[in-house]
Amino acid sequence: MKGRNFRAPVPVAQEARSSSPRYVAGGLPPGRGLNVDGLPIVKPPYGLLSAVDMNKGELLFQVAHGETPDAVRNHPALAGLDIPLTGQGGATTNVGLLVTKTLVILADPQDTNPPDRPRGAMLRAYDKLTGEQVGAVYVPASQSGGPMTYMVDGRQYIMVAVSGRVYSGEYIAFALPE
Repeated sequence: MKGRNFRAPVPVAQEARSSSPRYVAGGLPPGRGLNVDGLPIVKPPYGLLSAVDMNKGELLFQVAHGETPDAVRNHPALAGLDIPLTGQGGATTNVGLLVTKTLVILADPQDTNPPDRPRGAMLRAYDKLTGEQVGAVYVPASQSGGPMTYMVDGRQYIMVAVSGRVYSGEYIAFALPE
């Protein structure tokens, strides 16, 4: 099997003249890591869904995954700006995903409170070939366990575990309307 080793060591710092990172990842949500007046010093995306062709070792796509964090969207320095989805850092690497024949399904790793829905998160479905988001449903808290799928009486369900700061954990199951 041909491929590429993606476990190569990552340098912590490089000389300025030789450094050209495409993005920088961190372990804390925006506003909690290195920041200036509550805004992260690292530009988005803060969380990514990436697809790699394991036979060629090539990146197929990278898309921001997750809603823009409240600390960024509501920051006074950004008032009046149209901020696209930035993805979410922090626990993004701990969010499990479900891969089907055509989709990649995973939920947001952080709760947010955007103006168009209640506080919570979204369970998102992405096209497996392009990374385009093809659907999303509201969940009352961020994902806390990997999504799974099962069949009952010929009907397919997707179930995800969710929990949050003030939301006790539960499993939520979804199915297409009959």
